[in-house]
Amino acid sequence: MNDTKKDEPTYYNSRFLHGVDEKRRVQIPSKWLSNKAGLELTLVLWPRESAGACLRVLPPAQMAKLMQSIDDMPNSDPRKVALKRIIGSGSAQASVDKTGRICLPDEMAREAAIKDEAMLVGLLDRFEIWNPERYEKVQATDAVLAAEAFKLME
Repeated sequence: MNDTKKDEPTYYNSRFLHGVDEKRRVQIPSKWLSNKAGLELTLVLWPRESAGACLRVLPPAQMAKLMQSIDDMPNSDPRKVALKRIIGSGSAQASVDKTGRICLPDEMAREAAIKDEAMLVGLLDRFEIWNPERYEKVQATDAVLAAEAFKLME
């Protein structure tokens, strides 16, 4: 096997509509899976969207960056503990099984209104799992912001 492939970053792009089975398992697109056996992803209930909550999925490197950014906050800042509490209590580890699926925790799936179908949306360095109807709403909001957002890249 080519060891170079193992060290290449994974980019989460495109979007995929997948079914959710009776055990709340959802298939992760194969091109989003790394070659690392036993990959653990962090699922964070992300309530900051006007369309409703979704699940933000962080690979290990992104979770480490998130933790570092929180740890870098001054201990005197009360938002530091609040963030740790909110993210800690609103997140879960999910192992990718041998067929490339993760199991969505019941309470998190309920909060994100994910039932029979899920829209997996790439965010380049991480991805989100949405109720398809909620995703349509956030996609409309994104379209309004797109012109201004692309100016950030100039």
